[in-house]
Amino acid sequence: MNERHDDTRPEPTTETNAECTSDETTGTGASTAGVSAGGTSPSGITRREFVATSAALAAGAAIPTLGLSTSALASRAPVHAGGSDVIRVGLVGCGGRGTGAASQALHADEGARLVAVADVFEGHAKNSVDRLSKIEAIGSRVDVPEERRFIGFHGYRDLLANVDVVLLATPPAFRPAHLAAAVESGKHIFCEKPMAVDSPGVRSVMESARLAKEKGLSLVSGFCWRYSSPERATFERILEGGLGDVHSVYTNYNTGTLGQRPRQAGWSDMEWQMRNWWHFRWLSGDHIVEQACHSVDKLSWAFGNGAPERAYAVGGRQARRGEESGNVYDHFSVTFEYPNGAKGFHMCRQIAGCSNENMDYVYGTKGVCEINGWGPRHVMTGEAKWRFKGDKNDMYQQEHDELFASIRSGQPVWDGDYMATSTLMSIMGRMAAYTGRTVTWDEALNSQEDLGLGIDLALGDVPIDPIAVPGVTPFA
Repeated sequence: MNERHDDTRPEPTTETNAECTSDETTGTGASTAGVSAGGTSPSGITRREFVATSAALAAGAAIPTLGLSTSALASRAPVHAGGSDVIRVGLVGCGGRGTGAASQALHADEGARLVAVADVFEGHAKNSVDRLSKIEAIGSRVDVPEERRFIGFHGYRDLLANVDVVLLATPPAFRPAHLAAAVESGKHIFCEKPMAVDSPGVRSVMESARLAKEKGLSLVSGFCWRYSSPERATFERILEGGLGDVHSVYTNYNTGTLGQRPRQAGWSDMEWQMRNWWHFRWLSGDHIVEQACHSVDKLSWAFGNGAPERAYAVGGRQARRGEESGNVYDHFSVTFEYPNGAKGFHMCRQIAGCSNENMDYVYGTKGVCEINGWGPRHVMTGEAKWRFKGDKNDMYQQEHDELFASIRSGQPVWDGDYMATSTLMSIMGRMAAYTGRTVTWDEALNSQEDLGLGIDLALGDVPIDPIAVPGVTPFA
């Protein structure tokens, strides 16, 4: 089964188009260490304990810019294999996205070697290594013997002891803990989007990002459109005033429904949910967070990455059926209000048989910009008349090209501010839709809602929370 949980990110080669579930599912990341498939966690650790790493940052009106000077960062020595030409790469989360990221990492630098992988499921780890080994251009640099395939919920810890760069591509619920451990270990990082599924997770990510910058570590996010040459040129023109004052932005991510994996004999609740992770709120954050965060990120980009003051929304579940559909919605529509009176509008839908669109519209005092990255179409009309006429790059590869170039040069790339802002905006939109109330930025940033509260990280029983009902579901 090869359906994608994130259809903005096709795999680079057919060899790496592994099951989507692991992608971030398998991985759930989590790899790990003390738990073999079918086993239980000897520590009985819960997901809250897993994510709770550093103290949360104090709340503010916006996510702060965390600051070391460029000169301070440039003075840091590149971290890779004791100064040798080899950069040791580790993959946490061996699904389709993770396998694709590993391929791109190895294509980015001839000195890169994949030396370790981690995943909850042994089959995902093996499948990923096998696929990568068969790619002619990079197969000889895949060196992952069984003793460096770490299986279970905590294998990422053993993996970090063996690598210089880590690729985090598990289900997003595990991202904050993995990111915190990677930063603590002094590793350069590729971190898939979204960075968290709830506000405690975002606060952990903010602290990890701050520490990464302080340590001079590269931190590249999976918000891939930020690495697309047409989008870069277009948003640069917008932010330089090409449209005049931007007063509203509309983005959408309307697509078909995602696939399901019926429960099989012998699967525990945890295994079943992880193999269908995009359908379960605690693992994915719902599709506005897991998938449509790309469009929310571009909305934020058009406004210069500033935080909105508040959001209100509608959403619901009309077409999803069956237990494999879990407890997520199938549509959202959110309005973000900014301090200067500007508004951002976002719509996303995952329902089969409907019209689809994945576009961005930016409205300014001098004209309108239409952005379709897949078209590609990047056009400004009105007084702002302009069209992007350059070449389109491979944005997925560009992420890794820039990551590895930064490691070689000793001048880190750092995406910490915007990746946290866009993730929290997506969560804020979900909160507003689930509760039916207006949610302020401060409320979203300070929320204590932990979607994985009490869930043991073991292949055992996992209760399913009820589907949210606007006007009934409380804000936490």
